[in-house]
Amino acid sequence: MIMDDRKFMSIGQVQDQFLNPKASKTGKDKNSLPTGENSFASVLNKTVVSADNINSEGAVKFSKHALNRLSMRKIELTNEQMSRLNQGKNEAGEKGIKDSLILIDQLAFIVNVPSSTVVTAMDQTENKSNVFTNIDGAVIA
Repeated sequence: MIMDDRKFMSIGQVQDQFLNPKASKTGKDKNSLPTGENSFASVLNKTVVSADNINSEGAVKFSKHALNRLSMRKIELTNEQMSRLNQGKNEAGEKGIKDSLILIDQLAFIVNVPSSTVVTAMDQTENKSNVFTNIDGAVIA
């Protein structure tokens, strides 16, 4: 067995070498973990804070029934449609609506506003009678 005396750099050391060149020149301890703006810990923390902000703003969530309906009806929402759905829920809340019909493009959502929960979802072409029950307001978003 031949032993090789080459030493390999850790990921943190490689990251410091390319992302923080000043740190490697100042004699920073080569075994310490990177803590700069682009470090894994920093990026992870920003992601967690961002996710907490979304949840604290009351973004809509989908009930199990609504998720089943979306899947069964092959409805996929874009980021823009999700943003409009959240805006519609916020507008309904401002008007005191508790259970709202929110229309987005050809999609219809029944949303319980106080709990920020989409109760059901459908394509408007599926509801031939165009009758929605158990709502106390509607928003066209």
